[in-house]
Amino acid sequence: MDAFEQLVSEILWREGYWVRTSVKVDLTKEEKRKIGRPSSPRWEIDVVAYSGRDNLLLVVECKSYLDSRGVALRAFDGKDKKFAERFKLFSDDNLREVVFERLRQQLAASGACPPDAEVKLCLACGRIATDADRKGLHKHFVEKGWNLWDEPWLRDRLKHMATGSYENEVSAVVAKLLLRGKVE
Repeated sequence: MDAFEQLVSEILWREGYWVRTSVKVDLTKEEKRKIGRPSSPRWEIDVVAYSGRDNLLLVVECKSYLDSRGVALRAFDGKDKKFAERFKLFSDDNLREVVFERLRQQLAASGACPPDAEVKLCLACGRIATDADRKGLHKHFVEKGWNLWDEPWLRDRLKHMATGSYENEVSAVVAKLLLRGKVE
């Protein structure tokens, strides 16, 4: 499991979600044809989190980009097809619909959630390229009904971990070591 995915999953677990990482979605041959990828392997989702309280299934794409330029708006607003390819579930409505419906059916069949669970797309990213990108991305995600979890969101959750009771998770231990005494 990717360390950034682990961090996001531990945050969601602490917020009351049941969490799985690297979830494979078993698309049928017909569904693969419908999305224009007839020879595609199983679709993989970085983090899936379910809240029984809200009957909400979160599909989370994780991109740390900690030592890179960061996530840019052009990957989501249709202006740059090359960058949009990295975020297929966000840029391809048909793909998203097919994958989400199969995921919901797959999880319902296993008893992990009811068949009528609401599915919501989320992006957790460790770095956004510029302030203009951040503003544009937040606006775009709100318009689409998606969640954008950026550096301030992550820092806020880590600060909360630092002040909470001891948990034997890497994220909680690191948060306490780095932030305890620095958080009000």
